[in-house]
Order: sequence, then C-alpha cells, then structure tokens
Amino acid sequence: MIQVCPNGARTRADGPHIPITPDELAASVREAVAAGARDVHLHPRDADGAETLEPEAVAAAVAAVRAAAPGVPVGVTTAAWAEPDPRRRAALVRSWTVLPDHASVNWHEEGAEPVADALLERGVGIEAGIFSGTDAAERFLAWPRAGRVLRVLAEVTDTGPATAPGTARDLLDRLRAATRPILLHGEDGGAWPVLRLACALGLPTRIGLEDALLLPDGSPAPGNAELVRAAVAIRRAHEVGR
Repeated sequence: MIQVCPNGARTRADGPHIPITPDELAASVREAVAAGARDVHLHPRDADGAETLEPEAVAAAVAAVRAAAPGVPVGVTTAAWAEPDPRRRAALVRSWTVLPDHASVNWHEEGAEPVADALLERGVGIEAGIFSGTDAAERFLAWPRAGRVLRVLAEVTDTGPATAPGTARDLLDRLRAATRPILLHGEDGGAWPVLRLACALGLPTRIGLEDALLLPDGSPAPGNAELVRAAVAIRRAHEVGR
C-alpha cells in the first residue's frame, strides 16, 4: 500500500503546488489516487492556511477529499505543532463533527496517550507515529492499548540519503515487538532511499509533498501525483525482482 501525504507542514513558501485549501487537497488527492495511492494522510488548515485540529477545518478537509476519492481511507494529523496543549488536542478530537478514518499520533509528544484514547473513544483508527531519534518506540510499546492501533508509522527523520536506510533498519528493530502493521517512510533526502527499503521489505510506505519535494531523479515534483507515480514504479520494480 502506498499512502499519499499531500501537504504536511509545508507552506506556499515551499512550492506553489502545496495543497492548502479543501478544494486544493481534493484535487491533488484525486490525481494521486489515480496514480496509485490507496490511503491519505493530510493536515487540515484554517482560513489563514495555518494547521489546525478545529472541527470545522477537519470536517471541510475530510469531506472534500472523501468526495474526490470515494472509498479511499482519509486520515489527519494530531501533531502538537497544530495544537500544543495536549488536553486541548484530546478535547478537539472529541469535538470533531466529521470523523476521519484514521489519525496519526506522534508518540514522542507530550499527551500522546490521552489523544490516542480520545481517538479510540470516537472509533477513529490510530496511526502511531514513531520518530527515529526519540524514545517513541519504547513509550508506544509500553502503552497498554498498543495492540489496538490501526498501524505503526515508522518515521525516519534522518535526511541523509546514505544513512537514512540504516536508521530505518534500527527503528524497525526497535519496533520488532509491535503487533500491528508497520508503514515505513522517510523525509527529504531520506525519502526515496527509505521508500526503496520499504518496497524491498514488502512494507507499506508513503510519499507526497509532505515528505519529498523532489522526484527520484532530483528534479522538482510538479505535484503529489507525480511522486506517487514514481513510488508505484519503484514498488513494481521490486515486485518483479522478487
């Protein structure tokens, strides 16, 4: 499975093709799904383009993307930079009027467990975000409800093209006790090397303008669909080679 992450924390300053509004997200995701994406992870924005977990913004983004890509699971972030107060993050989850299919919870952030509990209460799947270089793996595996998450996101923050795959393998080793599926991905300079590793290992992965602004050949990505198309080609090459 290839998930598309169309925007993340990127802004217009990162490139003119970053989708911000619900309509832009819908159009970008529609094209990415046509290119082969089978799941979505997005970051809703307010009227000023700032990340937010407010129910109106979450509802608008999720509804627009669902209408553009019927049947494709849609997830959102619950990152602390969108709402620093962990108690308010959990309260916002409980206030959502349109529920995403899943939401990511960064396990190195303060308040990860209460936010995850709020998602479980609402029946929203959890993507447990485990960043390399943090104690997130140990914290997550110690959580009594770790077996109830939808999947684990093994998130490699090492952006070195030569070193990111090794960091990824170390992170996977720390997650070997996890009982849920693992989606492995990198970012920036590490995005494509880690994606290739995920394909070689037969793991779900993700790509999109949140994770990479460049195509594998180093040229600027015109949009999310082109990134997904490149990822699909890499995955197929690994499947043929098996």
